[in-house]
Amino acid sequence: MPVSTAVGAERISRIIGYKLKKGNFAVSSPNLPQKIMILAEANTANQATMPIEKREITSAKEAGTLYGFGSPIHQIMRILRPISGDGVGGIPTVVYPTEEAAGATAAVNTMTVTIATTATASATHYVVINGRDNVDGIPYAFSVVKGEDDDAVIAKIVAAINNVPGSPVIAAAGASPDITLTTKWKGVSAAELTVRVDTNNQDCGITYSNVVAGGTGAADISDALAAIDNDWVTILLNSHGTAVFDTIETFNGIPDPENPTGRYSATNWKPLVSVWGSIEDDKTNLTTITNAAARKTQVTHALAPAPNSEGYSWEAAANMTYHFALIEQNSPHLDVNGKAYPDMPVPADGIIGDMSDYNNRDYLVQRGCSTVNLTAGRFTVQDFVTTYHPDGEVPPQFRYCRNLMLDFNMRYGHYLLEQTYVVDKTLVPSNQSVSVANTIKPKDWIQVLRSYADDLGERALIADVDFMKDSIVVEVSETNPDRLDTYFRYKRTGVARISSTDAEAGFAFGIV
Repeated sequence: MPVSTAVGAERISRIIGYKLKKGNFAVSSPNLPQKIMILAEANTANQATMPIEKREITSAKEAGTLYGFGSPIHQIMRILRPISGDGVGGIPTVVYPTEEAAGATAAVNTMTVTIATTATASATHYVVINGRDNVDGIPYAFSVVKGEDDDAVIAKIVAAINNVPGSPVIAAAGASPDITLTTKWKGVSAAELTVRVDTNNQDCGITYSNVVAGGTGAADISDALAAIDNDWVTILLNSHGTAVFDTIETFNGIPDPENPTGRYSATNWKPLVSVWGSIEDDKTNLTTITNAAARKTQVTHALAPAPNSEGYSWEAAANMTYHFALIEQNSPHLDVNGKAYPDMPVPADGIIGDMSDYNNRDYLVQRGCSTVNLTAGRFTVQDFVTTYHPDGEVPPQFRYCRNLMLDFNMRYGHYLLEQTYVVDKTLVPSNQSVSVANTIKPKDWIQVLRSYADDLGERALIADVDFMKDSIVVEVSETNPDRLDTYFRYKRTGVARISSTDAEAGFAFGIV
């Protein structure tokens, strides 16, 4: 075979030829590109005009324009892609909006403003909606002026809320002295609405009380999951919580070595981690979910906790996803341990319940539950785990989300090498000489994989590189000449989650 084919071998007339081919000379594999898919609701007002197919969204503003400002989609996107800062950067954020269920209802908060006669002093008060007294710097502030009656105060509260584009509610004056705050979307998630007023210890003779009702309608996410199709979505941000666990688990499947299912199927193998949020602070209530028999062998769901937060649960999921996606994109040998949530309301009293105690956090992790602590006024990640913890498996292979992503990276790099060196190449024996391109010998494929092991070791994704190298077996099938079989083993690197030191001290005797 000629070295160059720019000019055909059959040509004889005087000519110069030049041809450019695509080459891949990389000696290492890139990290698995992260991709975030958001399953959440759009506002009722946007249901008729929103794109119902999946769409990549690059800003919170775009999310608000398409799906409604203040919607769960917008709330998630303003954390992943804040107006200040780069957020998750170049990582794609793909939205699949949930259409409202038939008969779904919004949540309605009835706020009662009670003044004996008129305001007794002047002050600035703040409406606090799900732990926030502002959205992106626009406050829910209203001024109380001495001598005002309840109608005047009600009008100011309504204006203060409706003047914030990112507010999750629309306010309206009802029969005096009531105000109705109605969520902009319908569905069971709307029931998470909480409202209070911060008076800054200057009540001005006014009392505020709130009652929330409504928020019904279960989401159907089957179309959204089907839309993923052949894409490798690495992180699914689940705003619908435990109600859709079974559906997502069936879709994602399990990496059972004998019968892998779903996205772990051998001919598919594009699994994901599904992140859901919770503001629950009681360890018994949390482990009722993560330690359930149906969850213990599942590798799909990972909790983003924000115990006792007034924020929405999906905001916690967005905060965890923010850090997890960036780390896995850029430095998958690391984990999210010690990372502080960038934008999550913390409890006003600073009490986060059971997670404040190390013994409880250890208890929770052993039962498939992620943990955080409150450090310097921010939720700080301690452990980020899936619900996987089968009885008798020590340590659980798929406990930490970081380890799953390490396995995902391993598969991605191997896939790229397969496409470059193996797929559709002619199989020839290792000891046979060839003079043509596009062939692969078992011994050459072994050498490629040995180099891949060196690359993985340099990136601190595997330990004991020689262990992987020595385990590699490659052979052409004895029954199918078109089949190349490969086997290898590898040891994942660990993370120093626990540092334990014993020190021994005594006294000096007999010193001269």
